[in-house]
Amino acid sequence: MILRRPCLLAVARPLTTAAVAAAVRRGDLAGAEAAFASTEPKTTATYNCLLAGYARLARLADARHLFGSIPHPDVFSYNTLLSCHFACGDVDGAWRLFSTMPARDVASWNTMVSGLSKNGAVAEAVAVFRVMPARNAVSWNAAVAALACSGDMVAAEELFRNAPEKEDAILWTAMVSGYMDTGDVHRALEYFRAMPARNLVSWNAVVAGFVKNSRAGDALRVFKTMVEGGALRPNASTLSSVLLGCSSLSALGFGRQVHQWCVKLPLSASVTVGTSLLSMYCKCGSLNDACRLFEEMRTRDIVAWNAMISGYAQHGDGGKAIGLFEKMKDEGVVPDWITFVAVLTACIHNGLCDFGIQCFETMQEAYNIEPRVDHYSCMVDLLCRAGLLERAVNMIRSMPFEPHPSSYGTLLTACRIYKNLEFAEFAAGKLIEQDPENAGAYVTLANIYAVANRWADVSRVRRWMRDNAVAKTPGYSWIEIKGARHEFRSNDRLHPQLDLIHNKLDQLEDLMKAMGYVPDLDFALHDVEESLKAQMLMRHSEKLAIAFGLISTPPGMILRIFKNLRVCGDCHNAAKLISKIEDREIILRDTTRFHHFRGGHCSCGDYW
Repeated sequence: MILRRPCLLAVARPLTTAAVAAAVRRGDLAGAEAAFASTEPKTTATYNCLLAGYARLARLADARHLFGSIPHPDVFSYNTLLSCHFACGDVDGAWRLFSTMPARDVASWNTMVSGLSKNGAVAEAVAVFRVMPARNAVSWNAAVAALACSGDMVAAEELFRNAPEKEDAILWTAMVSGYMDTGDVHRALEYFRAMPARNLVSWNAVVAGFVKNSRAGDALRVFKTMVEGGALRPNASTLSSVLLGCSSLSALGFGRQVHQWCVKLPLSASVTVGTSLLSMYCKCGSLNDACRLFEEMRTRDIVAWNAMISGYAQHGDGGKAIGLFEKMKDEGVVPDWITFVAVLTACIHNGLCDFGIQCFETMQEAYNIEPRVDHYSCMVDLLCRAGLLERAVNMIRSMPFEPHPSSYGTLLTACRIYKNLEFAEFAAGKLIEQDPENAGAYVTLANIYAVANRWADVSRVRRWMRDNAVAKTPGYSWIEIKGARHEFRSNDRLHPQLDLIHNKLDQLEDLMKAMGYVPDLDFALHDVEESLKAQMLMRHSEKLAIAFGLISTPPGMILRIFKNLRVCGDCHNAAKLISKIEDREIILRDTTRFHHFRGGHCSCGDYW
């Protein structure tokens, strides 16, 4: 019997076309191009496979060139090129192509609706939807999502009610996301609870929505409910939102649990998840874990580099931040505008004024990066911390756009340190003009007057606050012990272990005074006797949290304290001494940076 070999020509074309499609699916565009080149003859389907690869990577020039060489493009060819125009933000080009299409199917119209919406042309997207000759579920989903993303929930509600099919989870999720984005959490939850069926995207919308609306605790609770029983497996989007929630709450323990979860899933190799973990560790005060994770990452994109540079900067290690910046460039990674914000932040926290000025001046010339308001705000901060208040004021006045309120806030804080009333009144006036309900401007100005013993002006500012119905943000500190969060306010009277905390503080005060500690009464901003001022200072929220941490943890364990406002100077001095007395590392994060207290010193070098 003669065994005949199969005709190679008979199987080459379908195998090669399939190879093009497979390469595109796995993101191997070079492999797809090689497989495409080896296919003879080429069918329209072969062209469409490679065209889809170009569209996925938003390579419009290549896509248009390939499209022009298709002998007989079909409606799929047109739709794919149409999506590529939108992916590149070329709305005009998309309109031109759409108007010349010899035939359109419902997918063509849907691509126009979703593409216009994603490029901000919501009114045009809805207009296209209104004139569609035929619609399917995707059409309604795209139109409702367009209106919801634009914040027009009244119109989105109307369209939602008119949708013929109400079983689609995508339709409901669009409403949940829309209400979360507009801050109406209650209405979003009503839609979520009423959903006939939920999928992973629906749950993700609620988790992300809670985080966005400053309800990170609720986000973590929803995540726990979501994964109970293992019915739903979280994806990279889920974990990124949850880790952002951990960062907001400084919930290091829960963040570590999420990390363990990631290791058990294929997601552990995801750059997005790895970067979210890295950022969480930085923001929760565990820089060593962040560094270890960064070194273990197989692939690092610009976001990962930026997160690590920013982490070093926030923890006061400017040398390592700048060293990593140089290493990034050596490895061929091109910095972006966020990179320079991170580098300038490192300069701010380490007093590297000259290097910061050099970075700012060469940023545009060397990397063609136009300075944004964030860069100018960093420069104002850098100059203020160096005591160059006049140069800072000149930079504020010379900005090519309206200065961010943070620039005036930075200047106002510097005026307190350098006791400059003239610039303080200028900065406070501008802050209040931009935001009359900004309590920080009133409070800081009142504090500056208090240090100068101008109590009449302090009273005037406080009356001004009352007249404008401004409420001061109460300061508080917190610490996590065995997964439980303990909050303290100055002169706290609620914590069940308050007697033990006060006893510990009294012991520490005696030991600190023996080492030369003198209370800095400039931070006791009340017109009372000095003895009472000193007593009030020893009951600041930071000190209460530190004392509680000391009596609640074994010797040598690192304490991580968090505060919603800036740490006061007296607490900063006290924390240095306590770290030496107790032979402990105390990590304290305020709104500006991390302070690592070890052996009587702080990582900030008293420059904050």
